[in-house]
Amino acid sequence: MPKSPTILAFDTSAAHCAAALLQGDTITTRIDEMAKGQAEHLMPMLTEVLSDAGLTWSDLDAIGVGTGPGNFTGIRISVSAARGLALGLSIPAIGVNGFEALTHGLPLPIIALIDAPRGSAYLQHFTVDGQQAPEMIVVADHPIDGPIAPVLSAADHVANIARVAAQRLGQTQPRPAPLYVRAADAAPPRDPAPVILP
Repeated sequence: MPKSPTILAFDTSAAHCAAALLQGDTITTRIDEMAKGQAEHLMPMLTEVLSDAGLTWSDLDAIGVGTGPGNFTGIRISVSAARGLALGLSIPAIGVNGFEALTHGLPLPIIALIDAPRGSAYLQHFTVDGQQAPEMIVVADHPIDGPIAPVLSAADHVANIARVAAQRLGQTQPRPAPLYVRAADAAPPRDPAPVILP
């Protein structure tokens, strides 16, 4: 009987560093609230999560990472870290977006809503036939017709990222990439953006 995978998942798409360690049927989570500083905090935190479980990086079978939508800088921090770890450890990095984490294990059809700034929300419809493209809506102008996935705590959200990653382990996966549902508010840079390799 194959051993259950050990997966470390993390997410910095909101004002926190969130991590979940999946070992068989057991998930432990850690949430460190912070509005900034995730880039410096993430790797030491993940090392502590592994150490607390008596594990090292070499014990991992895969990395799971939240790909957004959410804070642009935070998403890039996690996705870059996941891709670097996967390359260094020779294990897969599996991207899981917030809509997938929110609706994991729920009956279809269902609507996933994720808070966005200024009275807006990110929305995606999931049906038995698949899912529609995500969109950004103004909540007051967009009546919702259908069952809505319940809001998850940060701990439940990152735990579901680990669970979805476990389900996808062994399947061909694209390299994790940020999910941007809307354009950034910042002015365009003078220099071209660096290219993220496929």
